[in-house]
Amino acid sequence: MTQSRRNYVHQKRRRIENDMFLQEYIIQKRKKHWSPKQIAGRVRKDHNSIVCHETIYQYIYNVRIDLKQYLRCKKGKYRRRYGTKIREKQRELLKKKRIDTRPSIIEERVRLGDFEGDTIVGTRGTGSLVIHVDRTSRYTFIDYVPFATAEAIKEKTVLQFEKLPKQKRHTITYDNGSEFSAFEWIEKLANVDVYFAYPYHSWERGTNENTNGLIRQFFPKKSSFSHITLSDTKRVEHLLNHRPRKLLGFLTPHEVFIYNMRLT
Repeated sequence: MTQSRRNYVHQKRRRIENDMFLQEYIIQKRKKHWSPKQIAGRVRKDHNSIVCHETIYQYIYNVRIDLKQYLRCKKGKYRRRYGTKIREKQRELLKKKRIDTRPSIIEERVRLGDFEGDTIVGTRGTGSLVIHVDRTSRYTFIDYVPFATAEAIKEKTVLQFEKLPKQKRHTITYDNGSEFSAFEWIEKLANVDVYFAYPYHSWERGTNENTNGLIRQFFPKKSSFSHITLSDTKRVEHLLNHRPRKLLGFLTPHEVFIYNMRLT
């Protein structure tokens, strides 16, 4: 009884089944091979009758199956475009390894080669800096890209990391910016595992945030990056990597990362 009452209520609400004119109009135009979008647009223009093209699709698939033969695509059911985009985004998210799935050794900061990555943006249209910093030694790489596209960042990252010995390139942890969407290629070409922090959890990459602050001393916020050269980035790299750090027992990142000097 409950189901029959529900069916009765839904039947009363059905737009096409309760409008004889609309039914005849759809049947007539479908036999002329008009698409549901064309029918919906024209019936509104000529007769001020409002019906969604998706509703027409559902009517054809569920009520007037005989009209399906006039559809250009006769396979499977019609899928709404935005629904497909949502599913695509969900599939992409599922590919990402999250920060809480990283090996526990990364949290201990006892091995070299676990990096955090980020970008620092100049004034609009003047380029970005691509930053990678080792969590244990704080050894830092700085690269400049005119446009922070996924392809440009992938190329810079792979070129930088392929120079490192395997024992000093294990993982990279990024934020969720679209500029890191080529992470699967970075994993494959640079031979590292890529992880992602959760959205709006900047504290999960504290080493990166702190390093960005140090770099901003040389490349301030709201400054143009259009005149940055390779020598500029290498100069700042050298200054940061050869500066003694209290948290390293006043060793430099260079001494720890390059010469494997032990923290005291």
